[in-house]
Amino acid sequence: MLRNFLLLAGIILALASCKNQEKEASDPAVEEAQQTVEQTEEVEVKMVNMRLEPKSGSSAVGRIKFREENGTVYMEMAVKGLEPGTHAVHIHEKADCSADDGTSSGGHWNPTFEPHGAWGDEAGFHRGDIGNFEADENGQAVFSFSTDLWCLGCDDESKNILGKAIIVHAGEDDLTSQPSGAAGARVSCGGIIE
Repeated sequence: MLRNFLLLAGIILALASCKNQEKEASDPAVEEAQQTVEQTEEVEVKMVNMRLEPKSGSSAVGRIKFREENGTVYMEMAVKGLEPGTHAVHIHEKADCSADDGTSSGGHWNPTFEPHGAWGDEAGFHRGDIGNFEADENGQAVFSFSTDLWCLGCDDESKNILGKAIIVHAGEDDLTSQPSGAAGARVSCGGIIE
């Protein structure tokens, strides 16, 4: 008899425990916390790797990696074969590097129709106005950049850099001359394509 009573008590406790677990699982605060964890775990990362080829009789070559994560695009560039000193790098309109001088890539990418300028300048800047970097005495350079004003393949044409080109120039962008900063010849070109 005692044995049956203990068995019955155990079953009742097990059922009550299940009910409490169901209640906890259906608790809105618990559900919201679970959704937050799931969203955190599902961070989408997009990547594009590209090569820079020499133009305008130069020997400038390189590689660029773009990575988009949490709404920010990160650019990492390594170039060699440059003249030592300051060089400009811009995004141009088309991923077409077929011309010997790189002019087939068109002008600066400027989907918001701003004047040319330094990145972040209140007076305006092109979305393609990345800026300047330094090549060392061996003609090598490493450059990094990041922004939330670009995306890789999104539907916003004022942000999407796929189908554009990266151009490295022979000289420095003066950040004021219109429309392109008087940076000189296009010495390296690469298409931003998947």
